[in-house]
Amino acid sequence: MKGLITSMEELSELLLQRRRKVDALWEAGINPYPNDFKPQHTSADVVAVYGTVEKLDAEDASISVAGRILARRSFGKAAFIQLQDRKGRLQLYVKKDEIGEDAFALFELFDIGDIIGAEGYPFRTKTGELSLHIRTIRLLVKSLLPLPEKFHGLTDIETRYRQRYVDLIVNPEAREIFVKRSRIVNLIRSFMTGHDFLEVETPMMHQIPGGATARPFITHHNTLDMELYLRVAPELYLKRLVVGGLERVFEINRNFRNEGISVRHNPEFTMMEFYQAYATYEDLMDFTEELFCHVAQDILGALEFTNQGLDISFQRPWKRLTVREAILEYGDVEPKQLDDRDLALSYARSIGLLLPEGISFGKLLMEIFEEVAEHKLIQPTFITAYPTEVSPLSRKNDHNPEIVDRFELIIGGREIANAFSELNDPVDQKERFLAQVAEKDKGDEEAHYMDEDYVRALEYGLPPTAGEGIGIDRLVMLLTDSPSIRDVILFPQLRKEVK
Repeated sequence: MKGLITSMEELSELLLQRRRKVDALWEAGINPYPNDFKPQHTSADVVAVYGTVEKLDAEDASISVAGRILARRSFGKAAFIQLQDRKGRLQLYVKKDEIGEDAFALFELFDIGDIIGAEGYPFRTKTGELSLHIRTIRLLVKSLLPLPEKFHGLTDIETRYRQRYVDLIVNPEAREIFVKRSRIVNLIRSFMTGHDFLEVETPMMHQIPGGATARPFITHHNTLDMELYLRVAPELYLKRLVVGGLERVFEINRNFRNEGISVRHNPEFTMMEFYQAYATYEDLMDFTEELFCHVAQDILGALEFTNQGLDISFQRPWKRLTVREAILEYGDVEPKQLDDRDLALSYARSIGLLLPEGISFGKLLMEIFEEVAEHKLIQPTFITAYPTEVSPLSRKNDHNPEIVDRFELIIGGREIANAFSELNDPVDQKERFLAQVAEKDKGDEEAHYMDEDYVRALEYGLPPTAGEGIGIDRLVMLLTDSPSIRDVILFPQLRKEVK
């Protein structure tokens, strides 16, 4: 309970006190957990109607609200309490002469953290604060555990993640992040459907994991006696739908990757993937700029903002660099060093990269890019011309088969989106799957599996198609100025709690 109270002894005493109050309520014939109060208004409703009215004469009004007590100031026969509901906070004024002696005696049993229902009329205090003068008040839920102390709040980071329910109660900033997250997802969804994309759902459990180079979680279906994998990406199923004639599809849903946890990585995360027939990866660059600007303008009211102290601008057009160009721009390296594998390996080791002798040229270049360039790409930048060997599902470039028609979008030094023109040649796709299987046999746990059914789907014919995956969590981090992915996931994965 770190961050909530000073000791387990204090918790035990407070818990005992509140349980005694519950007993007292039952003995008085009062149910401390009723389910028959229906609030007709929210705090925002009261502010919307009366917030700009300076002289209130509204005693005939009847406002009923419900929410949690966050603060209380008592003055003998009267008290002010701060109520929080889903829309915000509102001050209530409770007076003994107004609600009656018996009701006020019960009110004295109310604690910070309790959930109440109340009815009254709006007025302004002597300081001008819009408040609700209460006529009737009821306990709806008795809270047994105390909320964090008012001025210090819930500050322990791990406790905030582990006890998100408390974090949401006491930290308005946390609530606002998740309200914005919902708005961001809804904006993306409406943008996609507005561009004639069909929202679909594809399986979460796969017989063959695919669609990304990642280590999957493994489970078992008892009835079928079959090993299954939580999906690492929906890509191969979404492209099957394009084969089937659903030419524009998207899905916003969870992916699962059995990998490390960091400020940028959670093993369970949200992606949007979408596929558009008769489009190229270059078309998706323009589309992505439009989508991101649409969301940022609505959420932030501007295309310039600050993220973790960095000034970022979404003003179009966004920068475009190849992998090679980015390395040359941000690394202290000569062009000839990127044309020869041995020279490139020597350079990589000179900058501190520990790489095996047998590393492929394509993987070597990507290791160098990630070391010298990626974290320096603060403004939105599309990185293109990825090596073919690290892009097993991408279409080869018509002019240079060593690279593919692909981009990654980097903002604030982190990957936000990945897209490419899709490989639709079934012979080429099968050969690349076989090469991935060979890598897996050598010990690469993230390499792709062979998926014969997907190859068969391609044999029926996948139209020229471009597809993209966008990390929703990372986009929310960007637009809410959040330092960690755990700040934008309601219940992030954590180690087992130490009691």
